Amino acid sequence: MTVVTDVADPALDPLLEGLRRRPDVEAPELRAWDAADRYLLDTAAPLARAASTAVVVDDTHGALALGALTLGAQSVRVHQDSLVAQHALDANAGALAPRITHHSLDSVMATDAPLALLRLPRSLDRLDAVARHLAAHAHPDAVFVAGNMLKHMTRSQNEVLRASFERVDVSLARGKARLLTARGPRRVAPAQPARGFDPDHELHIVALPGVFAGASLDIGTRALLDATGQLPAFTTAIDLACGSGVLAAFLARQSRHARVIASDVSAVAVQSAALTAAANGVRVETVHDDGLSQQPDASADLIVLNPPFHVGAAVHTGIALRLFAEAGRVLRPGGQLWAVWNSHLAYVPALERAVGPTRQVARTPKFTVTASRRR
Repeated sequence: MTVVTDVADPALDPLLEGLRRRPDVEAPELRAWDAADRYLLDTAAPLARAASTAVVVDDTHGALALGALTLGAQSVRVHQDSLVAQHALDANAGALAPRITHHSLDSVMATDAPLALLRLPRSLDRLDAVARHLAAHAHPDAVFVAGNMLKHMTRSQNEVLRASFERVDVSLARGKARLLTARGPRRVAPAQPARGFDPDHELHIVALPGVFAGASLDIGTRALLDATGQLPAFTTAIDLACGSGVLAAFLARQSRHARVIASDVSAVAVQSAALTAAANGVRVETVHDDGLSQQPDASADLIVLNPPFHVGAAVHTGIALRLFAEAGRVLRPGGQLWAVWNSHLAYVPALERAVGPTRQVARTPKFTVTASRRR
């Protein structure tokens, strides 16, 4: 049996210290790697040195992929659900870029890869989907090392991995991080999308594993939907940070002849939005995009947005502020951004700076819905 260790490798120090988060939010309190990344790399170092090919899944900014190459892997096959994570890895890669290839989850695992490194997702459904895909295409002797910070780990993750692997070993904690090492991949069926129905708005919801809120309405999106009786007319509308695409499907149903776009940084969100649109019998264009980088200036009449308020594990307004600015650029003069947000964040001044005059449309005990008109 292959033995892995957790002895710190000094070759990793300059690599990790030089990593940046761009184009992700950068701030003094945010770093491009954490103790879980370092623990994963130190533990898997003997396997990485001997690997012709290593597999990395959901690396946040490149620490795992570039670390595996630094330790000696000849090439790395990478799957990252987040487009921002992909761009961050590419920006950090430098001279190592030719040895990195990006893949879908379905195709990232290869039988010639003896090692796979995985950032454990918080979503058990996402972990199950990833584990199933990796196990189904792995060499029988491949070793899978997964980890995260302790505050984002539960015992349930062990059981999810055991459904796809014969053996799962749990490490000791180090630096407030822990690892799960899986061996003996089983040939199991791939995970299927979840399906739900919201009777209040008569909307079908389809969500691949890992999409925010799954196949149900989160309370913020529900608050926005409940206020849509006052929406302005539109010929082009965008569901920004679309998640499962339920808002896009609603907009497409409201105006059958309008152009409706669902955009998200997450690949599984974009795929889910397409499935949700099909389930509701409407036409929606889906775009895998960082913000609205693929949309022209002054091209939309209406944008709806339920912005995230976490950057990784940290509560941070950086992503929301970026999305407000993108909406301000893409809206036509007089166009409107309808946003829902946790009331304690008090976004009105930021919305007025980025877009224009902002009014409160609705307020619940937790959420505020606003409409901002482009100057």
